[in-house]
Amino acid sequence: MPERVELHGPARLSCLHGGAGGEPVVLLHGLAGSAAELLPTASALLPRPRLREHSPIEAGGGAPRMHHMALLHRAELTPSKLELLAGWLPAQGWHGDRDAGALARVAAYRFDDPAGEVGIEAMLVSAGDGAVFQVPLTYRGAPLAAAEAWLIGTTDHSVLGKRWVYDACGDSLYATVLASAILGDTRQAVEYLEVDGQLQQRAASMTVTAPGGPGLAAGAVRRVVDGDPTLIETDTVTLAVVRALDLAGGAAAPAGPSGRASLTGTWADQPTPVPLAYASPR
Repeated sequence: MPERVELHGPARLSCLHGGAGGEPVVLLHGLAGSAAELLPTASALLPRPRLREHSPIEAGGGAPRMHHMALLHRAELTPSKLELLAGWLPAQGWHGDRDAGALARVAAYRFDDPAGEVGIEAMLVSAGDGAVFQVPLTYRGAPLAAAEAWLIGTTDHSVLGKRWVYDACGDSLYATVLASAILGDTRQAVEYLEVDGQLQQRAASMTVTAPGGPGLAAGAVRRVVDGDPTLIETDTVTLAVVRALDLAGGAAAPAGPSGRASLTGTWADQPTPVPLAYASPR
């Protein structure tokens, strides 16, 4: 829960305890940007700020990685995400002939858009036969140019208005963030719900991990090859997004002889890490 909330025009500054070493975590709502970008603004708003640029968290003994957040709203979506996917999945070759009417949410994870404009979420959904599929999504407030082929549909968000929902594999922002998550310092976003002017951290339904590293700018997307896995080829890296998850095979090593690094996930019913995506520098 926030320790203090201060209103400054359209921005609301929330100071929460719970950072590394008990340091406060600063969240700015109404202003979009990463922690590093918001630090000068936060410093100007608070009379005697005691802030950190970010709280690095060690992951598996590797280099510190950035801690990101996603601000969510209690809202109704019409149609719902599952209703959109139920109409879209049957047309995807990797989904097969399964009954999309029996679709159920298994878990999900999010990444942060540094600009604060686009929602980035990967949903895991199960079909009637127990198969689990991964569908990365981006939520935008306006149509994405030249991406009609990747549009899943539109939904009315009771707080944010009309949203365009895309298969994220066709959204260049997703390629940038996924490459940074696997090869750089981007972490799974911590999710907060805004309830009656207060921030409540929402427990993650799953956890994703990756080896990380010094980072590699993805550059421009050259082409996307739909399939399982879906291949996203950029100037510097090839990303492979797994669609039908192998729940029994276990995870591959974080980096094999080919130099591939992997993003893996676990959730309540799946304690063994499952490969979700791979990155191979070009």
